[in-house]
Amino acid sequence: MKKLFLTLFFLSFCFLIQAQEKPEIGDELVINAPNGLKYNHIAFPKLNFLVKRGKLANYKNVYGNKVIVDEVISEDNGSSYVVLKKKNGKKFFGILSEVKANYNKSIKSGELSTTNP
Repeated sequence: MKKLFLTLFFLSFCFLIQAQEKPEIGDELVINAPNGLKYNHIAFPKLNFLVKRGKLANYKNVYGNKVIVDEVISEDNGSSYVVLKKKNGKKFFGILSEVKANYNKSIKSGELSTTNP
C-alpha cells in the first residue's frame, strides 16, 4: 500500500512539473549568458551582422534583460517556439523588435530562465 501511494504521488508530481513547462503569452523571462560564444536556441543575429550595423560584436548587452512572451508557436513534434519582446519596449541591439526562441531547449540550456514573482 505504501509503495502504491508513493508511486501515485511521484507520477502526479511529474505531471505537475511537465504541465508548468508550457509557455503562455505574457510570461516574463530573463535572458542569461550563453554557455559558449553564441546563443544556440535564441535567434539573435550573428556577430558579423552586428558589426556591419555598427554595433559591438558581443551579446553582453542582452544579459539579464527581461522579456515578455508575445506569441507561442507549437509544432507537431512537441517543441514549442516563443516570440520574445523586451519588457521595456526597446529593440534588441537597436535593430530587432522581437526574436524567436526554442522554449524548451533554451530553458534547459540556461539561456532563458523564468522570473519568480
